[in-house]
Amino acid sequence: MSFQAYLDNIEAKTGLTPRQFIELATERGFGPGTKATPIVAWLAEDYGLGRGHAMALVHVITKGPRISAKHVDSGGAHSDPADTLWLDGAATNPNG
Repeated sequence: MSFQAYLDNIEAKTGLTPRQFIELATERGFGPGTKATPIVAWLAEDYGLGRGHAMALVHVITKGPRISAKHVDSGGAHSDPADTLWLDGAATNPNG
C-alpha cells in the first residue's frame, strides 16, 4: 500500500484529512521532534488506528508531507507517484 493510500484510508475511516490530524496533533503539543510512541498511542486510543496507519500520520506530523525519493515510483510495496503527499483530502487530490 502506498504512503498516500495509507493517508486516504485513514481519512475514509475517520472522516479527517491528514492536515486536520496535523492540526489536532499540534494542539496536543505533537510536532517535529516528537517520538512516535505517544502519537501512536493517541491515534489508537482516540481513533482506533493500527500501528501502520498511525505511523503514516507520525511521518506527516513530525516530518511534513515530503517522502524519500527512494519510495517514488520504486515499484515496491510503499511506492508513491510523487515525493510530496497530499494532505487536504482524497477528493481534492489532483494526482488521484
